[in-house]
Amino acid sequence: MKIWKKALHLADQTPDSRNRYVDLLRALSILAVVIGHWVIAAPYYSERTITLPHVLDLSPWTHWLTWLFQVMPIFFFVGGYSNFTAWEAAQRRGEVFSLWLSARLKRLLIPVLPLVLIWAFFSILGLYAGLPQSYIQVASRIAIVPTWFLAVYIMVALFMPIMYGTWQRYKLLSIAPLLFMAVVLDLGFFVYDWKTIAWLNYLTIWLSVHQLGFAWREGYLDKVSTMAMLAVGSIVLLYLCVSFGPYPLALVGVPGEEVSNTLPPKLPLLLLGLFQIGVCMSLAPLAKNWLANRSVWAIVIIINSMIMTIFLWHSTAMMVVIGSFFLTYPEVYEYVPGTGLWWFLRPFWLSVYVLATIPFIALFSRFERASKVKRHAPLILQIHGCLLSCGAIGYLAKNGFGNASRWTVDATALGLLIVGMALCGIFLREASDKSINRE
Repeated sequence: MKIWKKALHLADQTPDSRNRYVDLLRALSILAVVIGHWVIAAPYYSERTITLPHVLDLSPWTHWLTWLFQVMPIFFFVGGYSNFTAWEAAQRRGEVFSLWLSARLKRLLIPVLPLVLIWAFFSILGLYAGLPQSYIQVASRIAIVPTWFLAVYIMVALFMPIMYGTWQRYKLLSIAPLLFMAVVLDLGFFVYDWKTIAWLNYLTIWLSVHQLGFAWREGYLDKVSTMAMLAVGSIVLLYLCVSFGPYPLALVGVPGEEVSNTLPPKLPLLLLGLFQIGVCMSLAPLAKNWLANRSVWAIVIIINSMIMTIFLWHSTAMMVVIGSFFLTYPEVYEYVPGTGLWWFLRPFWLSVYVLATIPFIALFSRFERASKVKRHAPLILQIHGCLLSCGAIGYLAKNGFGNASRWTVDATALGLLIVGMALCGIFLREASDKSINRE
């Protein structure tokens, strides 16, 4: 196969200096999220009624599974390592921050636009075709909700020069103020009803994990025994928090729960991240030897070449499958979610979702192959563009499309996303090398 030959060629060209474990963890973390979403989806057809309940709501024991599938901390950890490496390289080349940021914004935002535009179009089409608004809203929200983390990751990237500067001066101590703020915000959330200001933990917690990626890059996390102790200590503290503290067991949002560990992020997510980092770094020496294998590394290369497409479109593929069966043969969903037979059929449905995702990969993976950035917008415009784009993504991830009474708000959010991308310089046409803007 052409893709396999190309991957083998790239594997042979990979320099020994590259940390292949970073790419493996990125791939595994995203794939874990994808599988988790596919597993908990519980379409059900009974008495000529179609519902899409949440298995975490139906089977409380599955809340323990979220400790396995909630791997967003790993993505931010890996992102910290990658951003540190890329920012150092950019500084050596004398590039300004706005050029560095532009490259990241293009890789993150360009793949999002087709997803949002297609769902906006089919939501309008569905409304005109007479589909129930609630179906369209649920389907579009499930499909778009994975984009929330991109909005947070973009905001984290905006702080890169500041966080890099504090790291260079204070090293591991640079994480302490973030941890302190996270504790204070959690305390305020539960004791003083800081329901709004507590959303700042989206920054404090994910910046903390991102900063630990700096520590990995500079060799502070290489001692296996220390990392093993970190893993044990963190998981014990996590267990104590959910057993005796005010935190719920599930590490993702569960319908109907008054308190969520993710909305906004809370200390259990940070402790989970520390546990995952401890485990991953303890296994790093073994993974390094494994990734030296040419075929294994080629597989990792292939997955990473389409990882953003898989992440963004896996829920759409799932909704296409579920919607198709609901329209043509809903009886396949008569098995009660959470029962033994339902779990027995999970591998079959996972296979179906994998097959359904392949056409989306073929169609949309091209959007994550961004060309080299040579032109960029001024930093002040990029900042405003990021705020607009992230706000729009956050709104659409939370609400989806399809509410006819709110179509002006949905259209405004879509428009703000496009305007924000324009301010970020996403649509700038690349010029020749002579026009590269450097300091």
